[in-house]
Amino acid sequence: MSSSGAPAAQPDSSGAFDEGSFTGDLTSATTSRPSPASFASCYSDLAAAGASAIVSIHLSGEMSGTIESARAAAREAAVPVAVIDSRSIAMGLGYPVLAAARAATNGAPMEEVVSAANRCICGTRSFFYVDNLEYLRRSGRIGTAASLVGSALMIKPLLHITEGRISLLEKVRTASRAIARLEDLAVEAAGTDPVDVAVQHLGARKRADGLAERLSKRVPGLGELRVVEVGAVIGVHVGPGMLGVTVTPRDT
Repeated sequence: MSSSGAPAAQPDSSGAFDEGSFTGDLTSATTSRPSPASFASCYSDLAAAGASAIVSIHLSGEMSGTIESARAAAREAAVPVAVIDSRSIAMGLGYPVLAAARAATNGAPMEEVVSAANRCICGTRSFFYVDNLEYLRRSGRIGTAASLVGSALMIKPLLHITEGRISLLEKVRTASRAIARLEDLAVEAAGTDPVDVAVQHLGARKRADGLAERLSKRVPGLGELRVVEVGAVIGVHVGPGMLGVTVTPRDT
């Protein structure tokens, strides 16, 4: 039993947990893509509930095989399924999902829902800072050569997502300077147009709140500003202390 009195989450027959039920040690955890059968079951349930078409949006295919499982299931679905690669993670994925959901809620046909998601993907940018690149190196999400940067002379690398991959953007001395530069990059990406901004973190709420407060004063076209903690799947790859910013054009 958990401390709240609810039954503790149990792994499935393979020993795996769903993301929302994992409460263990990230340093020893690994991730695995969902099976095509999982997607097939979801698509079947949606069709049975009355869906005439499905738009299925996923994290970058350059970082995960999840989208391949979705595509395999989509080929056998009872209704048309458009599978979209967000080319990103975390709120870089979340914002296109929200854009698609808004379009669908407004009664847009499938093609327009797909277009709304793709427009959002093209306009969304993500930057982030990690305390330790070892998590990304160990998971294969960044190369060994790049990971060595973080161990030399206390360099704190800033990363971004480009072409669906995590890449080294800049090398900064000290964590405080890296976070200040992260703030500047977000402000530059936002410009003066209407935007929504998400500050994301893992075990660094104080840092995230401080960054969000500063951005609220520096981004002239700011619409919605949210502070969110990433889930276990992202946490396995970035490690505690991660701080990221995603900037997306705001629907007007």
